[in-house]
Amino acid sequence: MDDSGGTPGTSPVAVAIDERRGVLGQVQYWFASLFAVGWTGVVCGGLAVQFGDWDYPCPLCMVQRMFMLLAALGAAYVVRQGMTGRVSGSDYMTGWGLALVACVGGGFTSWRQTMLHILPGDKGYGSPVLGLHLYVWAWVLFVASVLAVGVVLAFAPVTADRVLPASPLRAVGRCVLAFVALVIAVNLVAVFLLEGFHWFLPDDPSRYQFFYDVHLLP
Repeated sequence: MDDSGGTPGTSPVAVAIDERRGVLGQVQYWFASLFAVGWTGVVCGGLAVQFGDWDYPCPLCMVQRMFMLLAALGAAYVVRQGMTGRVSGSDYMTGWGLALVACVGGGFTSWRQTMLHILPGDKGYGSPVLGLHLYVWAWVLFVASVLAVGVVLAFAPVTADRVLPASPLRAVGRCVLAFVALVIAVNLVAVFLLEGFHWFLPDDPSRYQFFYDVHLLP
C-alpha cells in the first residue's frame, strides 16, 4: 500500500479522480451489460421469426448470428470481470476489441447478403420486418455498434473505473451472463435441427433436416 491508502502504484491524484467519478466511472460496465443483452436480444428476434413465421435462416444468416453472439460475448467478458470488483485496462480492451472484431465481421457478412439481393425486382431472402429484411437490419446494427463502442472507448478515462462496487453489479452480471448463455444454447440447437447430421447447411433450407435424418418425419 502507498501513502494514499490505495493500491500499489496508485497516485493520490488518481485515487481522488476515482472517488469523484462515482456512477460515471461505472458507465462502461452498464454499457457492456446493455450491449450484451442487446445483441442477444437481436438473436432472440431472429429466433422468433424463425420459429414463429417458419422462416428458415440461410448459412449467411447463421454466420451473422454467430457474429452477434461473439459481440455479446466480448461485452460479457467486461461484465464478468466487473463482477469480481476489479477490471483492468487490458480487460476493457480485450472485451471491446473482441466486440469490434465481431461487429466488423458481422457487418461485412450482412453487407454481403444485402448485395446478393440488391438488383431491382429481387424480393430478397425471407420476410421483411418493418420494411427491411433481417440482414439489412443486421448491417445497420453492426455499423451502429462499431460507432457506439468507438464513442465509449473515446471517453474511457472517465467511464472505466478499475474498481467497481460488488452490489448491485454482481447480480446484474449474473443475469446478463445467464441470458447470453441460454440464447447461445438455443441457437446451437436451432442450427443442429436445421442441419441435421450433415456437414453443411443448404443455401436455401426448407425444413428441419434433423427430424428427417432420424425418420421422425417422412
